[in-house]
Amino acid sequence: MRSRTAARPAPKPPLPVKRRTAPSWFRPLLLVLVGIYLMGRFSGAAGDSDMWWHLAAGKYIWQNHRLPVPDPFAYTTNMGTPFYAGELTTRHFNLTHEWGMELIYYLVQSSLGFPGLVLFRALLLTVFCGMTGWLAWRRSGGFYRGVAASLVAIILASLFAADRAFLATFVLVTVTVAVFDTRRILWALPLIFLLWANLHGGYLMGWAIAGAYSAEALYLHFRGTPLPDERKIWMVSALSVLATVLNPNGVGVLEVMRHYRDSPMQLSITEWNYPAWWPPDYYNLLVAGTAVTLLWARRRVRVADWLLFIALGTASAMALRNVIFIAFIGPVLLATYLPAWKRPVWVIWEYAAAVLVVVSLAMGLSRGAMFQLRAAEWRYPAEAADFLIAHGVTGRIFNTYEGGGYLMWRLWPRQKVFIDGRALNESVWDDYVHIAFNADYKGGKTTNQLLEQYGIEVILMPGFDAKGQVYFLPAALADPVQKEWKLVFHDDKSLIYMRHPPPGVEALPSLEALDALEAQCNYNVDHGLPVKCAQALGEMFTSIRDWKRARKWLEAYLSVDSGNPKARGLLQQLNAAGRY
Repeated sequence: MRSRTAARPAPKPPLPVKRRTAPSWFRPLLLVLVGIYLMGRFSGAAGDSDMWWHLAAGKYIWQNHRLPVPDPFAYTTNMGTPFYAGELTTRHFNLTHEWGMELIYYLVQSSLGFPGLVLFRALLLTVFCGMTGWLAWRRSGGFYRGVAASLVAIILASLFAADRAFLATFVLVTVTVAVFDTRRILWALPLIFLLWANLHGGYLMGWAIAGAYSAEALYLHFRGTPLPDERKIWMVSALSVLATVLNPNGVGVLEVMRHYRDSPMQLSITEWNYPAWWPPDYYNLLVAGTAVTLLWARRRVRVADWLLFIALGTASAMALRNVIFIAFIGPVLLATYLPAWKRPVWVIWEYAAAVLVVVSLAMGLSRGAMFQLRAAEWRYPAEAADFLIAHGVTGRIFNTYEGGGYLMWRLWPRQKVFIDGRALNESVWDDYVHIAFNADYKGGKTTNQLLEQYGIEVILMPGFDAKGQVYFLPAALADPVQKEWKLVFHDDKSLIYMRHPPPGVEALPSLEALDALEAQCNYNVDHGLPVKCAQALGEMFTSIRDWKRARKWLEAYLSVDSGNPKARGLLQQLNAAGRY
């Protein structure tokens, strides 16, 4: 007999739930892609002008087992009288405070060549951005906040992709904050600070960071909510600061930082200028955004975070070379205190992040802008240096500030330079400017008298400075009326004049120097350097009444910058006067 109860159909299996996050292997893969992208962004060709004298100093330290004091590289370093009270102290500091990084750079370059040097620099800046992202991730708990923080840090950090000693300070700032934040390996900090004080003079930032965390512990102590490891924080901070005294300058860095503001030479260097607050740019927008976020979340902001923002923000506002500190602390604090994203991240957006990184990496590789594992010697007088070496020239040389480091690397110990980027002598800097721009009657002395005063036998210099402004000395010496200086070499980067060419070196027609200036301007423009040299040539040729070439270069400049009133007015004057 059939049951009256109808058989119920078996329940249907539940529909599969769409995955809302990427698989477990995806995030490690994304981190690898971001790391490769960071390495690529920071691996342009090695060619910063300071790199060369860092390498020369490192080589000297390695071979002679002592610091480069007194200066072995420039014959003018100890000439004249100090311009301001602390100049000798500043000079000693500039010669010694980066010795550790200079030695490291030389050892890397001598062992692995310029490809190794490029990758070493890229690794340091990748660690800087990676530590920024890791701290943001750890504080916020958001993986993608960490990735975003590291990518935000790139924007300012990419401005510092140069083989300079300050990279040590940038990396160690992030390491020090991470150690204090996590309370891991706190006892390693005194050793880290000792190393830092002998790598770069920026270890003062370590003092500020230790002070911020110590002040927070003290504040909480008096609030009645002491940290369990407050004594450890204070002890480690004190020992770390004491460890930094063990460097060639002791605590002299404090005095030198004040003297830098007394130095016309330092103030003339762009990187020591204050950053502009208008018009808005990435730096001041990041500062403002971080400040607004901290004020909005003020009830939740830690004392240490306020102090870190004040310390690193103040340092960044004091000099362009320090704006990178905001690239670190800004993203970390934004990730910490901005409201959390409560909705789940759809897997499509995770994959989109990876695609964006891959596309950016592919674009950089296709443009040849990444992994340029070489030295950018095209910027420097390599052929001119070869010429001097081949002919055994040893006489005193006059060179430009930007080219001095390269010539230290190439010509020492055969020849010492006149000046270089170490900024060692104020009175020599003043004379250098007057000689290079042929500005006579400085203190009653003509350019020729200054050249004689320094005993200069060789002049090696380009026709233009880094901004495209013409150096008037090579053009002035092209005048056939003067017979003392002979043009012996020129190419599309530099010219060489000599008082007494050695046997085998023939003097060239002096007016070839003007052709060389034109070739150099074309070379600079072809390599993406400022087109301002075209205007400078137009003005120079106008002053010597070479109307045809004046018109040529003014028109060339106006084809790029048609709104320049000075160049346009000069060309109109030539047209009105019928100068063809």
